[in-house]
Amino acid sequence: MLIGMRRFILAALFLAAQAHAEPLRLAIAGLTHGHAAGFLRSCQGKDVVIVGISDPDPALHKSYSERFHLDRKIFFTSLDAMLDQVKPEAVAAFSSTFDHPVIVEAAARRHLPVMMEKPLAVSMDHARRIQRAARASGIPVVVNYETTWYRSHAAIFKTIRQPAYGPIRKMVAMDGHEGPKEIGVGPEFFNWLTDPVKNGAGALFDFGCYGANLMTWLMDNQRPVSVRALTQQFKPSIYPKVDDEANILVEYKSAIGIIEGSWNWPFSRKDLEVYAQHGYANAIGGNTLRLREPKAKAEQQPALDPLPADESDSVSYLTAIVRGRLKPSGLSSLENNLIVTEILEAARQSARTGRAVLLPRP
Repeated sequence: MLIGMRRFILAALFLAAQAHAEPLRLAIAGLTHGHAAGFLRSCQGKDVVIVGISDPDPALHKSYSERFHLDRKIFFTSLDAMLDQVKPEAVAAFSSTFDHPVIVEAAARRHLPVMMEKPLAVSMDHARRIQRAARASGIPVVVNYETTWYRSHAAIFKTIRQPAYGPIRKMVAMDGHEGPKEIGVGPEFFNWLTDPVKNGAGALFDFGCYGANLMTWLMDNQRPVSVRALTQQFKPSIYPKVDDEANILVEYKSAIGIIEGSWNWPFSRKDLEVYAQHGYANAIGGNTLRLREPKAKAEQQPALDPLPADESDSVSYLTAIVRGRLKPSGLSSLENNLIVTEILEAARQSARTGRAVLLPRP
C-alpha cells in the first residue's frame, strides 16, 4: 500500500513538472508600439510560443509575419476573437498607452495576466480602470521598462540602501534620445507617440516615466509631497502637438527628485544619479556604476553581478510570474506604477498651469 502511494505521488509530481515544462502560450495585443519587434526577438530561444497576435491593421500583420516568419493564421484584427480562439496563458500589450485599459479589461474577463510597455496609463482615470480590473479578476499586471533589467540599477538599489550611506537626499534621472523622428521610429509608432491623447503628452510621458518609476522604487513607494514641471517645444515643426523637452521636480518629505526627459539629447541615454547623505551611486546605462562610498577618498567603478535568471529580461520575468515562481514587485508592480501615473499627471497639470501640484494625502 505504501509503495503504491509513493508511486502515485511520484507520478503526480512528474506530470506537474511536465506541465510546467510546456512553453508559455503568449498572445500579443497590438503592434503599434515600436518595442514589439524587440520583444519578439527576445522570445526567440526562450520557452515561449506566440499563439496569437491582434491588431486592427492588416498591413502590420503582413510586416510582422514576414519579419519574424510567423504564420498568418495567428494574426487577428479583433482582440476578443484572438483571446477566445487561441486560449493564451498571458497577454503582452504593444498598443498605444491610451489602449491599455481596454486590453487589461479584456484579459481580466478571461483571468489572463498582462504585461504592457511603459508607462501604465495616460491618466489616473485610466490607471484606476486597470487597477479595478486587476483586483476584480485577481490577475497580475506587469509594466515593462527597459531600465528594470539594468544590472547597474539593481546594484544602485542594493548599495545606496546600506545604512552607512544614510538617507537618500537627491535623485537625478536623465532619459531620452534625439527624438522619435530623428531615430527613425515606424509611422505606426510615431503617429500615437506624438498624439497628446494616445500618449498622454510627448517626452513628458515617454521618458518622464522612467525617472518616476525608479524614484518611486528607491523611495519604497512613498508618494511625493508635490510635483513641478516645465515642458518646452524646441522642434514644433516636427512635434507640433506635444512637448519634446520635459523637466520634472518631485518633492519628497526628505529628498528631491529631478527628472530630465527629452527628445533633444545629442545621443540616447538612460542614466541615474542617486545621492545619499554620506555617499553616492551613479548608473551610466545598464552596465556601468560609479560609487563614492561613505568615508572613501575616491570614486570606484565596481564589477556588476548578473541578474537572477527570472529577473534578467521581460520575457523571463513574465514567464516566472505565470508559472508562479514570482509575483510582480518593485519596478514592474502595479502599486509602483499607479504612483508613477500620479506623478506624470501632476507634472502635466503643473506644466500647463505653471504651478506646483500638491498630491492629496491618502
